[in-house]
Amino acid sequence: MNHLPEDMENALTGSQSSHASLRNIHSINPTQLMARIESYEGREKKGISDVRRTFCLFVTFDLLFVTLLWIIELNVNGGIENTLEKEVMQYDYYSSYFDIFLLAVFRFKVLILAYAVCRLRHWWAIALTTAVTSAFLLAKVILSKLFSQGAFGYVLPIISFILAWIETWFLDFKVLPQEAEEEN
Repeated sequence: MNHLPEDMENALTGSQSSHASLRNIHSINPTQLMARIESYEGREKKGISDVRRTFCLFVTFDLLFVTLLWIIELNVNGGIENTLEKEVMQYDYYSSYFDIFLLAVFRFKVLILAYAVCRLRHWWAIALTTAVTSAFLLAKVILSKLFSQGAFGYVLPIISFILAWIETWFLDFKVLPQEAEEEN
């Protein structure tokens, strides 16, 4: 007796069917949900990518290699204690290798802080360290008397320069693109 007009009835049944279809669309498959949760957990557990870890290892190698060369230079030029006192306590920009060692320490601290601790995803830190290293070494080679001190006058600045640029290349062409690719 109480019949709804046909338009109202169609509206109600259409609304119920659309409500049911929305429920079906938004239902989540538990298997898919678990797979998504596990993929996010895997990302969080990983922490640092393999390529970034390799970069940080190379930065550490840079510091250790320059330190080793500096210690060898100290030993060759009259014993570690005497030469260390001469190069550190009586520092002379024109004849000391101590500043090249400090430059390697600077690179190490900035790069490890930026790319291992802070996990920076930008190139500005490596650009800063490479620019400072290049400018300092260029000025050191032009103004100093390192070439008159034997082979280490050539080796230490050149090795330091090359390692800084290898780090730049590695970060810019390997670490950042590979991480961006993995993220996508």
